[in-house]
Amino acid sequence: MADRDTLPLPLEVRARLAELELELSEGDITQKGYEKKRSKLIGAYLPQPPGGDPSLPQERRTPVTPSSSSRYHRRRSSGSRDERYRSDVHTEAVQAALAKHKERKMAVPMPSKRRSLVVQTSMDAYTPPDTSSGSEGEGSGQGDSQGTPTSSQGSINMEHWISRAIHGSTTSSTTSSSSTQSGGSGAARLTDLTAQTHIGPIAHLSLKRKSKTGTVENGNSLRRSCEFGSELTWQPLETEENHCAPPDVTTYTSEHSIQVERPQGSTSRSVPKYGNAELMETGDGVPVSSRVSAKIQQLVNTLKRPKRPPLREFFVDDFEELLEVLQPDPNQPKPEGAQMLPMRGEQLGVVTNWPPSLEAALQRWGTISPKAPCLTTMDTNGKPLYILTYGKLWTRSMKVAYNILHKLGSKQEPMVRPGDRVALVFPNNDPAAFMVAFYGCLLAEVVPVPIEVPLTRKDAGSQQIGFLLGSCGVTVALTSDACHKGLPKSQTGEIPQFKGWPKLLWFVTESKHLSKPPRDWFPHIKDANNDTAYIEYKTCKDGSVLGVTVTRTALLTHCQALTQACGYTEAETIVNVLDFKKDVGLWHGILTSVMNMMHVISIPYSLMKVNPLSWIQKVCQYKAKVSCVKSRDMHWALVAHRDQRDVNLSSLRMLIVADGSNPWSISSCDAFLNVFQSKGLRPEVICPCASSPEALTVAIRKPTDDSNQPPGRGVLSMQGLSYGVIRVDSEEKLSVLTVQDVGTVMPGGLMCVVKPDGVPQICRTDEIGELCVCSIATGTSYYGLSGMTKNTFEVFPMCSSGAPVSEYPFARTGLLGFIGPGGLVFIAGKMDGLMVVSGRRHNADDIVATALAVEPMKFVYRGRIAVFSISVLHDERVVIVAEQRPDSTEEDSFQWMSRVLQAIDSIHQVGVYCLALVPANTLPKTPLGGIHLSETKQLFLEGSLHPCNVLMCPHTCVTNLPKPRQKQPEIGPASVMVGNLVSGKRIAQASGRDLGQIEDNDQFLFLSEVLQWRAQTTPDHTLYTLLSSRGTIASSLTCLQLHKRAEKIAAMLGERGHLQDGDHVALVYPPGIDLIAAFYGCLYAGCVPITVRPPHPQNIATTLPTVKMIVEVSRSACIMTSQVICKLLRSKEASAAVDVRTWPPVLDTDDLPKKRPPQVYKPSDPDTLAYLDFSVSTTGMLAGVKMSHTATSAFCRSIKLQCELYPSREVAICLDPYCGLGFVLWCLCSVYSGHQSILIPPSELEINPALWLLAVSQYKVRDTFCSYSVMELCTKGLGLQTESLKSRGLDLSRVRTCVVVAEERPRISLTQSFSKLFKDLGLHPRAVSTSFGCRVNLAICLQGTSGPDPTTVFVDMRALRHDRVRLVERGSPHSLPLMESGKILPGVRIIIANPETKGPLGDSHLGEIWVHSAHNSSGYFTIYGEESLQSDHFNSHLSFGDTQTIWARTGYLGFLRRTDLTDASGERHDALYVVGALDEAMELRGMRYHPIDIETSVIRTHKSITECAVFTWTNLLVVVVELDGSEQEALDLVPLVTNVVLEEHYLIVGVVVVVDIGVIPINSRGEKQRMHLRDGFLADQLDPIYVAYNM
Repeated sequence: MADRDTLPLPLEVRARLAELELELSEGDITQKGYEKKRSKLIGAYLPQPPGGDPSLPQERRTPVTPSSSSRYHRRRSSGSRDERYRSDVHTEAVQAALAKHKERKMAVPMPSKRRSLVVQTSMDAYTPPDTSSGSEGEGSGQGDSQGTPTSSQGSINMEHWISRAIHGSTTSSTTSSSSTQSGGSGAARLTDLTAQTHIGPIAHLSLKRKSKTGTVENGNSLRRSCEFGSELTWQPLETEENHCAPPDVTTYTSEHSIQVERPQGSTSRSVPKYGNAELMETGDGVPVSSRVSAKIQQLVNTLKRPKRPPLREFFVDDFEELLEVLQPDPNQPKPEGAQMLPMRGEQLGVVTNWPPSLEAALQRWGTISPKAPCLTTMDTNGKPLYILTYGKLWTRSMKVAYNILHKLGSKQEPMVRPGDRVALVFPNNDPAAFMVAFYGCLLAEVVPVPIEVPLTRKDAGSQQIGFLLGSCGVTVALTSDACHKGLPKSQTGEIPQFKGWPKLLWFVTESKHLSKPPRDWFPHIKDANNDTAYIEYKTCKDGSVLGVTVTRTALLTHCQALTQACGYTEAETIVNVLDFKKDVGLWHGILTSVMNMMHVISIPYSLMKVNPLSWIQKVCQYKAKVSCVKSRDMHWALVAHRDQRDVNLSSLRMLIVADGSNPWSISSCDAFLNVFQSKGLRPEVICPCASSPEALTVAIRKPTDDSNQPPGRGVLSMQGLSYGVIRVDSEEKLSVLTVQDVGTVMPGGLMCVVKPDGVPQICRTDEIGELCVCSIATGTSYYGLSGMTKNTFEVFPMCSSGAPVSEYPFARTGLLGFIGPGGLVFIAGKMDGLMVVSGRRHNADDIVATALAVEPMKFVYRGRIAVFSISVLHDERVVIVAEQRPDSTEEDSFQWMSRVLQAIDSIHQVGVYCLALVPANTLPKTPLGGIHLSETKQLFLEGSLHPCNVLMCPHTCVTNLPKPRQKQPEIGPASVMVGNLVSGKRIAQASGRDLGQIEDNDQFLFLSEVLQWRAQTTPDHTLYTLLSSRGTIASSLTCLQLHKRAEKIAAMLGERGHLQDGDHVALVYPPGIDLIAAFYGCLYAGCVPITVRPPHPQNIATTLPTVKMIVEVSRSACIMTSQVICKLLRSKEASAAVDVRTWPPVLDTDDLPKKRPPQVYKPSDPDTLAYLDFSVSTTGMLAGVKMSHTATSAFCRSIKLQCELYPSREVAICLDPYCGLGFVLWCLCSVYSGHQSILIPPSELEINPALWLLAVSQYKVRDTFCSYSVMELCTKGLGLQTESLKSRGLDLSRVRTCVVVAEERPRISLTQSFSKLFKDLGLHPRAVSTSFGCRVNLAICLQGTSGPDPTTVFVDMRALRHDRVRLVERGSPHSLPLMESGKILPGVRIIIANPETKGPLGDSHLGEIWVHSAHNSSGYFTIYGEESLQSDHFNSHLSFGDTQTIWARTGYLGFLRRTDLTDASGERHDALYVVGALDEAMELRGMRYHPIDIETSVIRTHKSITECAVFTWTNLLVVVVELDGSEQEALDLVPLVTNVVLEEHYLIVGVVVVVDIGVIPINSRGEKQRMHLRDGFLADQLDPIYVAYNM
């Protein structure tokens, strides 16, 4: 069974397959072309399937080819290493962990995405031409061509394949990713070879078992079921689904849902199918049938599982919402070892012929053996391009040195003097020019700063390099001819200044451009001293670039230490694949090589991309003794290795693995040895080393001659590592990290391990810490940064007694690890990759490896995964970003993402906060192809990463939220009220001034009487002026004209309408004069008018039903309207929207009869109905309230007093006249007070935004009223026109009050920006204020003419959630500005009551605003007979205290505050602050949230969010954002929205919905209709761009 998957393919076919793979990875052919050619090649060799023999389950081809020749399985490394030291144990662990998870499979709802966002190829990529091609086995889901094995077997067998394939390929390649990630010189597309869907001949490399019995043939000894065995010892990964395209549980097609029996008696579960069939109930108990709600339901179900650790108990202070403080886990492992002793490296031997300095060495070799080869460079075909001899190197560097010092600037003012810094800008394929320039600088005693070639002006990270050059004072850049020609140029041929770079002089170092030094000039060659030799750049975790200075002594000592450790001898040949500008490549390939007159064969990155085997070929060709590589290069060689006969690596005595300290390089080393051992590679040749820019080479494994001494291995428990403790091999073997030693401390060095944070305390022997080195051969400082230098290069480690270990300073290496037995150094990670999540340390590289072990080759590119942490809500959160293959479908990627989450959770016990997939090739790259981590993080945080898939899991990983609040019992009546105190606090109550004595027109009880009186006493006084969009007077009405018109309308109502007293009449008019006349006509006829907004001609379908509803609910006996609207109501469009036959009679008032009514109706009782006021609340409820004649008159009187309205006054009104205060100001107040109203219909402002302000200026108006939408229109539409308006003479200096009429919390940001904008036009900032009204009382507050200015206070948002009011300073964290809602109107009393217990509250509490006033509405008017339900809205009594007064409940939360200001009567002024509607408030985690606060935070988070609305659905917070930008940005918003709501509101967002502009419905007052939106969302009517379900 073990070898059943091998195919006997001839060699040439194998070679051709490998080539195909290479082509595919390079993108030279498409996936389909690849499939086709591949199936052609191997078609002939495919075994015919057996005739349905159930004992041999049909082989299902998964996207991973079975490995080839069985030889590989038999070749085992000898040596009795214990099986658990295998390096591929990690992949198995991941698979086993996933298998465990399989039982409790996470039902993660897939995000919904608009079609345009889905990659088009998704399904095509999954339909293979024919099943025999061995491509993807989608078609063969149910069986094979002959027999039909049961689907369960098919599925099981599939599992074997998958696990096999995974094992096979991933382990051998886990390294590349991590190397690219951390080292920065990562793999480019070649690493993807392994990631390709079909892995060629060596898919099983790392399956060699190292076991005690030597070989494992049929898997009898130590069998792991995932590999060879036929019985399943653990649940298969995907028993539920056919693997290739697993059905997504959450979609609504049942295309692939093959029901599979569970193997071997495991209980079968049915797959929950969510679809349109599922009926759910919305919050109001209304059933909705939709896929969105089904998904949400699924999300709710998933979140109900007890995944989250319980929140711990802690003391809750009254006000503070404490964030959970992490309690240390009592069972966490603690270090128990003794304090470690510093380790000394061997003595640095002094060899007599070692040169006194590196320049002296160059001079020696250049003069005594000028013909000796120093460096051979290769072209892209792998042919030697150029051989630089020591003689040429010597003469050319002298020439460069002379020219730098003498030919730049003038003789008197040379540009460069010894000690100055110069930049070296050379491409990676030109080491010779670099070497000449570098030694030229050393000879001239200037300091070279080698950097990458800037390719574009905006290269990732190049700006930071510019900062480094600037801080080093670089003014000259040395470069090669070719490179100089390739730099971006401006039109004039100048090289532009790169972003953030200093101005540079570019100097070409080719010999032909330089002048010859005179005979007598000779460089000054000194012994090595403490001057700086060169500066190596280093990119930090946050993306900033530092320069590490290395002195000449350190440089020489380092070369000597390397020579001794590596046993270098003269004229050895060394093959270097690494970047020669920095790090190991520079130290071995440029510096130490010259000291020992060695010959370096330099392999450029571009050649490696074309021919990954090139370095191995060069080792054979030149019989090289040493080679410097990264694990990536070993990995590539494995992939491209085509059974080449002529490979012979026996000449190698040392293979230096530069990133050997990376925990994941071990599997590359093992796999490489397994394959190449037969080609002469000796195991002891592999020498991993550890290095860092600060400490240079930290440790290196020395080449030994003794092949029996096995290298050191450690199998460490991940759990222990996360606490910084070394625990060897925990029992379950799932979460372990295998590390290899990187040899011993460097000669002449002293090493110790200190705690990574805080005081540099020496660690215990079983503790992981940061390695520190004390040696001459380290960097000495970060150039120009003395503070950071002190913390890094001048560290004095302390013993537990507090005494320093040594009098000499140590340098921190940035590497985390420990010193094991025998002085072997082990590295477990880097400080830069460290993420501390809730007190535990995780390494980014480890997480990358786990993610990659989850069948990576199908979905994401290897080596293109970035892992970093971001800080959200006072803790680090893990974010994973990977590049997705273009051919993987949405479902697949999503499946992969959810499995990565499970794997990381099992192995690292840490939750992933966000997993994002981006399209291929879109992550920022470092110059050598790795991922630029800090740039990626930056893009993620600013929302410009543009992912194509996002999965956020805040529910699972945010565990430090404050505890949900338990409601405190309120103070009951027992704590008896003393005077006006409730339990020691002042009762929150206030009232406006008295209505005062009655004036002449106040003796009338009815408005109709007032109008008749005015028509007699001042017939020609103009009451109303209506303006057109051009600002001209469209029409006007005097007292008499209005009276006459009203009489005619009353006559018509009696004649044509045959109406009785008290009949209801719907007035459907546009804003204007006709509406006013019709209203008084109704009063004259004794009918009850209802004003209704007319339907919008462009939007009949949505606006007409509302009109119809109001007409029906108000029981209107007839409709009065204008001719135009009359036609509209009977039009074809109207009949499509509503049943037009059921309209009551429609009267058009455009041609009125000439006669007067017999008499004007006079109501008998002032408490009868005057009119009905209908309005749609923000929660989408239609509510009509009854206004009696008494209330109407009292209302007008109150406004008259507050605003000091008299016949001589003019007031400009820009409001909708259909309900609330807007209607009263438009229709009633002028008649009552006699002032002239200038009417400006808000719709006209869309044509001419300046209309309202120009009218205010032209008529010299002192008081004006508007709505928020009008104010917003002016702010947005006139923002850039203030200058031109000023020149047109617009002057707002006379405005005394500009009142925004609203029924909500004042929009302080809008009023402030309005005030600021028009300040230049004379608007006084104090003039702008707001009013407050609601259904039970249409105006409670209104800023009048006298009285103090409106005040603003800042309250603590966190206290507000607990219904408490705590004032804070402006700008303090969590502060919320609230503006007073105008002054309380005369005759109004207010008290703040607890909405639940109905008891009065103290003034530091948030409660419901209750109001008592003569102009309260007298009740709701509804047809549904629910008056009883709402009766307490209009007549409530306090539960204790003043229990007699009848109050009306406004349904709004607010608080009162006594200010220091005095009002007109000399009393201290009480200000009312409205916080929000009780209906809109959301109860979450026991706290009360107001949607507007969350929305404000969300809108601030990204420039593309124009509007936002939030609502709750079964305890989930749903955030809907409108996106102003390309749909590609939609997914960027998901993490940002989640972050900001967590940070500022301590809430976890359940669903993020991204929609187009204008989807969030807004009512006529400009308020968001969140409930409509919620219904639309649940009924799936929003057509969202993207819906993300946070886990």
